[in-house]
Amino acid sequence: MQPQLTSDFWVQAYLTRLRLAGIPAYVVARGDGTAGSVMVKLATLDGQATLYQRLFDLMEDRRRWAVLAQGDEAQIDAQISRERSRDRDLWVIEIEDRAGRHLLDEDGLNG
Repeated sequence: MQPQLTSDFWVQAYLTRLRLAGIPAYVVARGDGTAGSVMVKLATLDGQATLYQRLFDLMEDRRRWAVLAQGDEAQIDAQISRERSRDRDLWVIEIEDRAGRHLLDEDGLNG
């Protein structure tokens, strides 16, 4: 079993990797620094967006990133607002990348 990183540590490491790859990203909402869940919104700057959430895959006994919603950016923003109203500990990271890069499938970030 892998040791759990704090949410704050993971977010800072993720933002650093995005910055090094030249992908603009910022924290939209800060959650609990220790154990808050993290959502990633990928805006492709054409009015569309994808919302990712990390889930636990029981079949593979590991965490993985899954698409929670995809479509009109305003609808994605509304969903994020609903999620934040239910969970004040939730972190939200927004990425703005026309090519749709998010790095969530790379080693160290995908689980």
